[in-house]
Amino acid sequence: MGRLRALLEPALPRRKPDLPDTPRRKALRWSKCAVWIILGLATLQSILLVAGAWRNDRQIERNMGVAQAEVLSAGPRRSTIEFVTPDRVTYRPELGVLYPSELAEGMRIYVEYDQNNPDLVRVQHRNASLAIVPATSVAVVAWLIGGVLLAGLAVVERRVNAQDDISLDSQLLS
Repeated sequence: MGRLRALLEPALPRRKPDLPDTPRRKALRWSKCAVWIILGLATLQSILLVAGAWRNDRQIERNMGVAQAEVLSAGPRRSTIEFVTPDRVTYRPELGVLYPSELAEGMRIYVEYDQNNPDLVRVQHRNASLAIVPATSVAVVAWLIGGVLLAGLAVVERRVNAQDDISLDSQLLS
């Protein structure tokens, strides 16, 4: 625990009361704050992505309908489909289908949809667990980049402190 604290200490945006609060130190402190805020937002986004997928799945499962659909256009992140419900109403969900990977234009697939909201539709037998890997990878990449930025800011801060110590010593000697 002590080693972790020693590693994190230089990355935390704290004002040191024994050093003068120069504009460079303020800029470094604010830069560290910005990196931490962005890291928090990236982590929150990843959590909300998985939570939203899970919520959509629960909503579909509460009042599930199953239908055969045709893939009108396919992409890695968004695919549009068309399906007909048992009461002979044709739907083309505006936002496409959830979990669209590995679909190709013209494919016939089965989909599960919320009968109360047929615009909420997913490929049959796919669920929120498919959102975990992309969400986690976004968070991990953000933390890797943020870690490098915080380490760089800590190095810059160390150099600023060393320069200020040298200039303070030279002022005291003269």
